[in-house]
Amino acid sequence: MDNQEEQKLIASLTAGGNYKVIKRFTPVEYYHDANPDADTKIGIFIDTETTGMDPREDKVIELAMVPFEFDSYGNIYRVLPEYNALQDPGEPIPELITQITGITDEMVKGESIDLQQVTKLLSEAVIVIAHNARFDRPFCEKLLEDFKDISWGCSIADVNWNAEGFEGVKLEFLAYKHGFFFEGHRATIDCQAGIEILSQTLPKSGTPVLKQLLDNARRTDVRLWADKAPFDMKDVLKKRGYRWSPGDHGKRKAWYKDLPEDKVDEEMLFLNEHVYPRAVGVLPTDRFNAKIRYSQRI
Repeated sequence: MDNQEEQKLIASLTAGGNYKVIKRFTPVEYYHDANPDADTKIGIFIDTETTGMDPREDKVIELAMVPFEFDSYGNIYRVLPEYNALQDPGEPIPELITQITGITDEMVKGESIDLQQVTKLLSEAVIVIAHNARFDRPFCEKLLEDFKDISWGCSIADVNWNAEGFEGVKLEFLAYKHGFFFEGHRATIDCQAGIEILSQTLPKSGTPVLKQLLDNARRTDVRLWADKAPFDMKDVLKKRGYRWSPGDHGKRKAWYKDLPEDKVDEEMLFLNEHVYPRAVGVLPTDRFNAKIRYSQRI
């Protein structure tokens, strides 16, 4: 079937509104033609596959980095040659991880990531983006110190998908909502699909996805600690979006919430009205930006 016949069939299926046709994703080399007037920079979409969820105990078994050119308006130009490598963790890969990723002990035997090549790619970029940077960044920083010295963005947390009408943030779901599908759970294709989503325009605000991500990545956040909050207020705090820090690895033992700098006074008002029995004037805070956001160093 040629392309013209496919288009006719698609038009026939979708005309009545009872069907939606989505297309298999094909990696893209150019999203916009080169613009000599554009101040382009290089970003890297990154993904890791690991032996588990804990960066203190588990190890990276696959790393993919896909560099791309972009400008401050959120336009994406060339997608540059990717780097992908497997790494032998020196221990058996859990069966569940093999089921999810398709990566076996035989595939990684004797393999290693070229850290010099990774360093070179990072030296040419201004930002690293991951789909769930809170997971990927700690693993990357454990792998190579250079990952600590670059700004990070997250295509989940730095895009307000909910406000734009999306009910989920999984990469496969966002791909489906943008009219394509791909075979996920291998690092390179996940990165390429992530860049495809960054190239889209948000349906309600009309803002390019990458532009909103970049704007949010530039912000300064405050981690507000609800220190010594009454135990019976835990459900109130959870509903408000607070997370619990158990105090391990030298961290503070308390509920905390990350919020924009200009929302701190409003949040203090809420805590004094609904959480603390007596008003508190000052609570512990940590300030951070894209150079440390999503890192476990906060």
